[in-house]
Amino acid sequence: MNTETPNAGPLNTETLNTAQLDKEPPERDDRKRGFLLLAASAIVLALGVTTFSSLALFSDSETSADNTFSTATLDLTVAPASTAITGLDLIPGDRVTAPLTITNSGSLDLRYSMISVTTEDVLAGELVMTIKTGVATCDSANFGATGTVVFNGVLGATGPGVNVLGDSAQGDQPGDRVLAPAANEVLCIDVQLPLSASNATQGITSTATFTVNAEQTANNP
Repeated sequence: MNTETPNAGPLNTETLNTAQLDKEPPERDDRKRGFLLLAASAIVLALGVTTFSSLALFSDSETSADNTFSTATLDLTVAPASTAITGLDLIPGDRVTAPLTITNSGSLDLRYSMISVTTEDVLAGELVMTIKTGVATCDSANFGATGTVVFNGVLGATGPGVNVLGDSAQGDQPGDRVLAPAANEVLCIDVQLPLSASNATQGITSTATFTVNAEQTANNP
């Protein structure tokens, strides 16, 4: 009896080789994990370096201090402030003369104008007022000797009054007077009740208020 074991045939080396290739040795897996960990660490380190660098940008800051601004002053004074000129118990032909000083007490060049407003119109309409500048001696006896006439007309009027010097409208107006800082101007005022005054002026009292308005000349043509 033939008892030999049947020949199992040749070994399938292709199947064996494939199985051996699919299953890598343990030491190779360890090396791969180590490489991945190293790469991850490098990424984290790179991110850390990037963040650190963004906080270290060079910068500088400087200041310009004491930038101060101030305004100038426009200040006009009038002397005397009241009762500059007074005429009592006047009769036709009488006159009174007195100075009124206008001073620029501010720091700006200014131009000024003057308005006369009276408490009534009858006597005020017949009183003749003449204003001069440059009068050497401002009194009735010497009024006509020197100076330049800047106004000649009635004493004033009620309501808006009469423009005696210039015009209070903004800007350079005909008749406006100009004063530099610290300068002054003496207005010599002469008021006369002429011989031609009517009987209607008897027993009347008229009070005039001179209002002087000033404005800057700079940036104000």
